[in-house]
Amino acid sequence: MNKNVVWHHATVTRKRREELNKHKAVMLWFTGLSGAGKSTLAHALEEKLHQMGCRTYVYDGDNVRHGLCSDLGFSDADRTENIRRIGEMAKLTVDAGLITIAAFISPIREDRARVRNLFNVGEFIEVYCRCSLDVCEKRDVKGLYKRARAGEIADFTGISSVYDEPLNADLVIDTDVLSVDESMVKIIHLMTNNGVFLLE
Repeated sequence: MNKNVVWHHATVTRKRREELNKHKAVMLWFTGLSGAGKSTLAHALEEKLHQMGCRTYVYDGDNVRHGLCSDLGFSDADRTENIRRIGEMAKLTVDAGLITIAAFISPIREDRARVRNLFNVGEFIEVYCRCSLDVCEKRDVKGLYKRARAGEIADFTGISSVYDEPLNADLVIDTDVLSVDESMVKIIHLMTNNGVFLLE
């Protein structure tokens, strides 16, 4: 850290933003294999929260690789840097008072733990979208598993690269069993129990 860089403390604080928003700012981190339904659930949740009057933002794995992380590949080192950057960005948007939602395979357990450690207790909610590899391959809307099986894609999670399943996820959703609506009920219930929605 450069000693000449000093953190500027603003008068508009996160607490004041949360009071204006009528909800707490939290980080919901969706992790799971490609095809497990992370992006589907993340965007469905954002739509639901938007309809409830909440201020939100979704970081989607594919989207950030078009810009912020366009210089990164899929080696373990690049994956770690990808998640580090998103974690730091997410910390800023949570400070801005937003319910921040991230949908990333994020296969390395230590990377997810590092992001969790950026937040205070209760501010980071890890949602494990659990789905069998077989079902993920059958969905394969992008054709990625087929290409990975053919050796056309290196370092593909679940095929040629390991996925570290969460050991202590805050919520596990079996996306090969539950519908999107059923999943939303579980997520909103958890958020309510965690006191995210401030009463008038």
